[in-house]
Amino acid sequence: MKKLLTIKLLAILLFTGNILLGQDAIRSIDANYSNPHQYVIQELTVSGLQFLDSNQILSISGFAVGDTITVPSEDLSFLVKKLWLNRYFSKVELRYTKIEGDKIWLDINLQENPRLAKWEFVGAAGTKISKSNKTDLAEKLKLRKGSEVSEFMIENSKRLIKMFFADKGFLNAEVTALQRADTTLKNAATLTFVINKNPKVKIKNLNFNGNNDISDRKLRKAMKKTKRKSLFRSGKYIQAKYDEDLDNIITYYNKKGYRDAKIVADTIYAINNKFINVDINIEEGKQYFIRNITWVGNSVLHEEHLNATLGLKKGDIYDKSTLNKMLFEDDLSVQTQYNDMGYMFFYLDPVEVNIDGDSIDLEMRMIEYDQARFNRIIINGNNKTDEEVVRRELYTKPGELFSKTAIIESIRRLGTSGYFNPEAFNKPEGVSVTPDRANATVDLAYNLEEVSNDQLELSGGWGSGMFVGSVGVTFNNFAISRLFKKGAWRPVPSGEGQTLSLRGQSNGTYYNTFSLSFMDPWFGKKKPNTFSFSAYFAHESNASYWFGDTDQWMSVLGISLGLGKRLKWPDNNFILRGDLSYQRYTLHDWSSYFTFSDGSSNNLSFGLTLSRISIDQQFYPRQGSEFSIGLQITPPYSLLGSNKNYATISDAERYKWIEYHKWTFRFATYTSLTPDKKLILHTKTKFGVLGYYNKDWGYSPFEGYILGGDGMSGYTRYGQEVVGLRGYENNSLSPYVNGVNTANIYSKFTVEMRYPIILEPSSSIYALAFFEAGNSWYELRDFNPFSLKRSVGVGLRLYLPIVGILGIDWGYGLDKVKNYDSAGGGKFHFSIGTIID
Repeated sequence: MKKLLTIKLLAILLFTGNILLGQDAIRSIDANYSNPHQYVIQELTVSGLQFLDSNQILSISGFAVGDTITVPSEDLSFLVKKLWLNRYFSKVELRYTKIEGDKIWLDINLQENPRLAKWEFVGAAGTKISKSNKTDLAEKLKLRKGSEVSEFMIENSKRLIKMFFADKGFLNAEVTALQRADTTLKNAATLTFVINKNPKVKIKNLNFNGNNDISDRKLRKAMKKTKRKSLFRSGKYIQAKYDEDLDNIITYYNKKGYRDAKIVADTIYAINNKFINVDINIEEGKQYFIRNITWVGNSVLHEEHLNATLGLKKGDIYDKSTLNKMLFEDDLSVQTQYNDMGYMFFYLDPVEVNIDGDSIDLEMRMIEYDQARFNRIIINGNNKTDEEVVRRELYTKPGELFSKTAIIESIRRLGTSGYFNPEAFNKPEGVSVTPDRANATVDLAYNLEEVSNDQLELSGGWGSGMFVGSVGVTFNNFAISRLFKKGAWRPVPSGEGQTLSLRGQSNGTYYNTFSLSFMDPWFGKKKPNTFSFSAYFAHESNASYWFGDTDQWMSVLGISLGLGKRLKWPDNNFILRGDLSYQRYTLHDWSSYFTFSDGSSNNLSFGLTLSRISIDQQFYPRQGSEFSIGLQITPPYSLLGSNKNYATISDAERYKWIEYHKWTFRFATYTSLTPDKKLILHTKTKFGVLGYYNKDWGYSPFEGYILGGDGMSGYTRYGQEVVGLRGYENNSLSPYVNGVNTANIYSKFTVEMRYPIILEPSSSIYALAFFEAGNSWYELRDFNPFSLKRSVGVGLRLYLPIVGILGIDWGYGLDKVKNYDSAGGGKFHFSIGTIID
């Protein structure tokens, strides 16, 4: 066997960072630094590799056949060091196989680190690692099969695991890595991370020193995410949130005028293995006040207007937070006002030009530059939706002056259209802005993420004490102009933003309904004028649910046409809508819900609704409001020259053409309560009044209100407006008059706290907690705004593109209902296709 003579040039990293060559290796070639030898490389090989490419190693070495080397030398030391620092190898040797005079045959012998075959996370005795934690750890560590198992990789993984559990309050977590050879693969290893979380560490006390003017209580309140352990607070210590709260303390001081406030030291020390104390030393400095504010460089907006926008005057506390907000951040800030006039390159720098005692003089130095105009408006990602449908919602037009508000409004319109994922606009790449200062232009790119919003309904629901099956389909991006276009049916013509809905519900012979509706939000394609059409038929009887026959029944046939117009005043969020509708009610021995039981009634009505909608998206609005006020009227038949004796005519004749006037009011708000805009406060107020023209004629037997329960989710009843109020049985909060439940006036108030669990195009879920109050009355004179039935509860909402909205609520009715002992208490409510309103 050929004997290999070896130069042991194994690198040993010292603290100085030098590389030493093994002394045995130097003697083995009879070499010393005082008498080095020069050789010409005759052959250069790489041995020991299993996965890596030898040509890559030769390239890294920097040597080639024919090169002259000196042994020993810094070049050889550097070669070993380079290979070692790659962390791919557990052993690096530089050897020679033969020497003849000044010729040398070299071999780089390497031992690769093992490759990772599999890994696992296990809990030490007394520690349980949940499945979700294991998934999150795998994502955090970014381990992958086939990667090198090095000491650096193991130590870094242990560090990341400790950080992961520290963020959950386990500051004393311990991690051990066990490495075992995997016998099923060549040079492979298995890693087992044994984790001992140890008890959670909580904050016992938050102590402040040096705060003479601001109390401990106010400073603890300023620390929004780091709290002491108490009955209602966990007291978890999380480093990242603690660092944020240190900044929050300084921000709070700045708001109070303490511009020089700083944290000079903070100390965290353990009391025992479960609790720590936090000591924060503060240097408050002096409280400052504004003396003079001057503006320099402004020619477009006058100083009086700018001062009014700023809202600060001489003698006010020097609040840097409010100053920055009104200069740069607010919707009506100075910067926004300039941006909306085209001054995209506008520059503003607030400078403290003089500090005299506790007074500060501010100089607002501005450079307005030239106005900029929109150049190219680029639409990306609309694979299904026509570009025309996107562009008609945009307030950014090529050639128009740049406007920040126009961009924001365009994003809001696209987000509420239902065709695109509104969450995508919250990402940096959602809208790309490319300014060109030389030409005073701006290019915009809207990078859209389309969502599938067509819905197929195959469901069963419980409503009004019975099971109802539903089948339906809704196309929310329909294109009616392409009905006869070849190739457009994939599976249906789409892209024009219209809505077509077909739906049927049945409970056998007991209840059946069929409906068709169509809506075009840009009727005529030139202006945002809405056209809608709907037709429906319903039949309800007293037969058994799924079979049988009866002579007691009611049927409704209806049709309606609607036109709406988006207004420009007071702003472009207002919509005026008119509807013309006709219903024919036919009753045969049907006294279950109305004040007469036989005959036919006709309802020809005209409705007018003024609404304003400024929410930022449909399913999970974070800001904005919804307002509407409406009036629906019929002709006053009883006042049109009739001399009939109302006391003698039959109900069938009296209600052949029903008459009424109906007033509705609705107002809802959405407010973000946290900086990340996740926790949302939703409030809602609703009123409805059904009136009559002639007191002798009385109330209409149709179009009244039914209050209570889930709002008849999954079950559509025509002739009455059903209003949900969770925590109570269906229909239980409407007065019982003449043998039927009906009301002619109602009020309802809702407060909800919402928090998202997941908001993705494929599915969105949020949780909610609610408080509701409402009631209904038969006569207007009985109306009492303080006599309300209250409820509290929790719920979940799930949005699936192909199904729509699914909801479940548990509500508890707090008040007793007269003659209905079981109306309140704990109740579950389910909804399909809509949100309980």
